[in-house]
Amino acid sequence: MTTQLLIYESVVPLTFATHRHSSVEIGKSFAFSGKINSAPLTAIEFRDAQSDYPIVFAGNKEAVLPAVILGLREGENLYLSSDGKWDARYIPAFVRRYPFVFSKSDDGERFNLCIDEQFAGFNGDGRGERLFTDDGKPTTYVENILKFLQEYQLQFHRTERFCKKILELDLLEPMQAQVEMNSGEKYSLGGFMAVNREKLKELPGDKLTELAKTDELELIYLHLQSMRNFGALKDRLGMARAEKATASPGIGETSISAEDNRVGPGHARKLAARLLEAGATAYFLEDDEGGHGVSDPLARPEIAAARMTFLVDSLMSTH
Repeated sequence: MTTQLLIYESVVPLTFATHRHSSVEIGKSFAFSGKINSAPLTAIEFRDAQSDYPIVFAGNKEAVLPAVILGLREGENLYLSSDGKWDARYIPAFVRRYPFVFSKSDDGERFNLCIDEQFAGFNGDGRGERLFTDDGKPTTYVENILKFLQEYQLQFHRTERFCKKILELDLLEPMQAQVEMNSGEKYSLGGFMAVNREKLKELPGDKLTELAKTDELELIYLHLQSMRNFGALKDRLGMARAEKATASPGIGETSISAEDNRVGPGHARKLAARLLEAGATAYFLEDDEGGHGVSDPLARPEIAAARMTFLVDSLMSTH
């Protein structure tokens, strides 16, 4: 699980003195989120997010917050396409608010609007939306950003109250997601919690009624329903590996022998399986003669023919 400011690199308060000539060009790229495998979520987003992402709880026994899982490996966002677009129907508000964010003042009494100056769309060339008018007032664009972040902060506090309640009811338990690819390769993702169904069933009737009246019982069921999306993450990982494999085409061949007593054929078999799983075309020939190095395969016409077939098919498929 990741920290909340991981996508931010150089956050500074937004002021007229510093940013009077600055603009922001948002565009449609979410490349800035490519290195996160989770993102915070507010409770009001559960209904929209549950069909696309696993919703979990991150934190400890003292405090937790909801988050969506974006990848099975550290630093990998499987919802980001190769061209930087977001590949899901719903985009979490945490991602949509970038490059802006609130920070607390030194006295903790107010919030300051900040911007990440390392954002690719931040510029002093007038591209996109200006941040301040000539007379020093925030533009309409910035006013709308402020309203969005104020609503986000309000929902964040409501979410904190919801999380405090499920902690008090002792409904959460540590969880670890286990995913096995078709090749047998396994991935394990931990560091988060989920509601225990049995503990939920054992709640007294008055507690369930209270959760139902505040719509928090619905939030719990949306969270539980979303856990099926770990299977979709497996599919996304397989597609991402296939796309990576096809994005770097190449031609190669190897000869292995089942009779090799120094380097067994198991490695080549696994390599062929990985290539097929990644969506690549693999040609595999296992000889039953020879030893280490398969003696002289070119001296045998069937081996030479296999190599020629592989070479022709590979060249034809790249044109």
